[in-house]
Amino acid sequence: MKKNIVLFVLFILPIVAYLFFASGINSFTKLPVITPKVADLGKWESLNGEKVSLNNKITILGFSGTEILKNRGNYFNLNEKIYQRYHDFKDLQFVVISPLGTEKEVKLVLESLGAFTDVSQWHFVFTTPSAIKSYYKQLNLKSSLGSDLGTPNVYIIDKERNLRGRKEKKDYKEGYSTFHPAELSNEMLDDFKVILYEYRAALKKNHNATKKL
Repeated sequence: MKKNIVLFVLFILPIVAYLFFASGINSFTKLPVITPKVADLGKWESLNGEKVSLNNKITILGFSGTEILKNRGNYFNLNEKIYQRYHDFKDLQFVVISPLGTEKEVKLVLESLGAFTDVSQWHFVFTTPSAIKSYYKQLNLKSSLGSDLGTPNVYIIDKERNLRGRKEKKDYKEGYSTFHPAELSNEMLDDFKVILYEYRAALKKNHNATKKL
């Protein structure tokens, strides 16, 4: 009897565990759409006078507000937990919508990040307070933009400009708090990996289809 129990623990249980977790991964290969087809950024320009688009890029989207220096720790958290690990991925960008007049503060934050990170995938774009409010409103989020036109939350936007997250009531997640490093390391990192898995799987499927042709 003891021998059978030992054999079960050593051989059968690991197989059962593998099948359980494998089925879980396969059933979670798509991150739900929270808001479809969010607006692009139009003519808003970055510090370098460049126009930034959400099209055909996986975008981590944020809103800095007027208190960016006060909240700069949030960007260091995001930079450390997500950006530094994935910024070499060519289809990824980090875009932060900022009020006109905060260019100097943004430059200081970028210079601080640039002391130990390649910041080429960080893009701060500038526009008016009314435009920021309108843009945030069309995201159709449950959370509100702060009175300073900012929020500690960042959002995952896919290549088709869909805002992605978790839709189940018990686990609802439309944005990820940069104030809490643990949330970035856990919920956001998990969801971001799902997005990357989606696109890698799609690329592999297209590649195989091309080879068959």
